[in-house]
Amino acid sequence: MRAVPALSPRRHVVILVENLPVPFDRRPWQIAQTLHAAAHDVSVICPRMYDTKSFERLSGIDVYRYPSREGDTPIGWIVEYLNAMFWMLLICIRLFLVRGIDVIHACNPPDLLFLVAWPFKLFFGTRFLFDHHDLNPEVYVAKFNRRDRVYDALCRLERMTYRLADAAFATNLSFKRIAIERDNARPDRIYVVRNAPVPGRLIPGLLQPSLRDGREHLIAYIGVMNKQDGLDLLLESARHLIKSRGRSDVVFKLIGDGPELPGLRETAREMGIAEQVKFLGRISDGRLISEVLNTASICVCPDPKNEMNDHSTMTKIVEYLALGRPVVAYDLLESIYTAGDTALYVSNNDPIAFGDRIGELLDNPALREDLSHRGLARYEEQLSWHRSQAEILRAYAMLVGRRRI
Repeated sequence: MRAVPALSPRRHVVILVENLPVPFDRRPWQIAQTLHAAAHDVSVICPRMYDTKSFERLSGIDVYRYPSREGDTPIGWIVEYLNAMFWMLLICIRLFLVRGIDVIHACNPPDLLFLVAWPFKLFFGTRFLFDHHDLNPEVYVAKFNRRDRVYDALCRLERMTYRLADAAFATNLSFKRIAIERDNARPDRIYVVRNAPVPGRLIPGLLQPSLRDGREHLIAYIGVMNKQDGLDLLLESARHLIKSRGRSDVVFKLIGDGPELPGLRETAREMGIAEQVKFLGRISDGRLISEVLNTASICVCPDPKNEMNDHSTMTKIVEYLALGRPVVAYDLLESIYTAGDTALYVSNNDPIAFGDRIGELLDNPALREDLSHRGLARYEEQLSWHRSQAEILRAYAMLVGRRRI
């Protein structure tokens, strides 16, 4: 691994990310850029995936990537997390010895990364910030539909993380409420930092007719493709719209990657809708993503209503609103808070009703235009990244003040 740069007089923040490599994990990358622009030195430690390098300096930010061990079973997850914590601790020690560390900023999942920060806080006074991305107890319930000892253990790990944290970022008010009620966290140390596209990444523009593949309407999705993301429901909706409703005038284009992608492609072929449902895979080019979304007549958020999703802000909805796209989604608590009356909602995780709602909106161009204008206005007034940046800097001003730790 490349040698660590020499000690800097500026405050040094180390961001821990286990889920995805940076800059592909957009939230920690946007936070890193915000901190760097505010005169902090920033290092990111994350897994090495997608043919990335073990070390890169990107836009003045040092990105260290460790060998990844992805798991898909309980034993595999344990190995994955132990591997991550080993490399994170090793790299943190090297960084501390050469540059010092003022703040360790840990992004979950998992709720184990406080163990990396604990010795630095205990012995050297390094501050610890918990960036709460996922409600892991609720993720467990959503996946396995049970509350058992594993659920209780996940709650304890979340509580221990909050106890060590000097401050925390919550992605929305639901996360903040749970931290206060379940984890006894101090309300004045929890800052709501919502997910939003960084300015300049997604660009409003004219539609590109060629992206519609000769059809009248494009329906777009962008996001991860895991079991809990509802892509299986979306395929049911697409089959209903295409087969039962006879809509030959639509093409679905789905942007994203994840463990379910190969199975979803096979399911689309088995359903006989592969010609009108295209999986574009992971796209990192914001210009191309913007072209697809700008061309969409409707953008969809098929995440089903459950205990986890109900309290999670769907970043894709914020991105759709940022480009003024009409949205169809299931009636999740936080989705309704995010989009308000600028989107159409479907109850009971009903994919047939979801498909019908898409069809109704396709046939009502006046409503699409109205939702588009009101959604863009809501984004600019309430949801833009500038609002979250102010909270990030306020939290760090409280954490480090003017004194180097």
